[in-house]
Amino acid sequence: FGSRYYLSRQVAGPGSSPVGRTVAAMGHGGNNVIPNVHFRKVNGCQAGRKNRVFMRTWLDQAGRKKRRANNRKAKAAKLFPRPAAGLLRPVVHPPTQRYNMKLRLGKGFTLDELKEAKIPRKFAKTIGISVDHRRRNRCTESLQANVERLKLYMSKLLLFPKKSGTKSVKKGDTPRSELKNVAQNTLKEIIPVPKPQLCIKARAITSDEKEKSAYKALKKARTNKHYLGAKMKKAKEAAAKES
Repeated sequence: FGSRYYLSRQVAGPGSSPVGRTVAAMGHGGNNVIPNVHFRKVNGCQAGRKNRVFMRTWLDQAGRKKRRANNRKAKAAKLFPRPAAGLLRPVVHPPTQRYNMKLRLGKGFTLDELKEAKIPRKFAKTIGISVDHRRRNRCTESLQANVERLKLYMSKLLLFPKKSGTKSVKKGDTPRSELKNVAQNTLKEIIPVPKPQLCIKARAITSDEKEKSAYKALKKARTNKHYLGAKMKKAKEAAAKES
């Protein structure tokens, strides 16, 4: 037949037999998208006077914007003189390798961070600091970063007396002379989240870096960890013999 062949379609007559009939191929010749075209849907609903019936508009965009702004102002006025953002939250790294290079706000400060900043955890809740007893510090860097965040917050904190009388003034309250014309903190995070410098400029490799080997350092650390128990046992036995 050659390199090509075709499917013929023979229409059987009234007295012909169906033996010689072949069926033509139907549909597309390949793994294509099944056609599902809605020709009657013109612009929204249909052509004519009912056109654009289902077109979604956004005519209240300006009104919604104004309403959100008014709600923010009302919330800030209700919370005055406290920060409009609510409680102070820590800076944490999101989980997984995809996002762990970024920084975001966490749920609350750990007990170790409050202890390092010398803030009692029961007192922290009364001065606008969020506390999360479940969170743990996995590295010293994040611990110190949140401790500095707490210290900066405490340095700018103004504590109002609970009542207007002189007897209601307690230890640690701000003098009344410093509480006149106090501006409210309306920032989204109270203290802005620092933006880490992700890009590192290219530089020449130093001689110390050439001499050191990251593989050897890791290998040495693994070996020391593996034989730590045997070394401690040997040292203990040697100390017992000397005594």
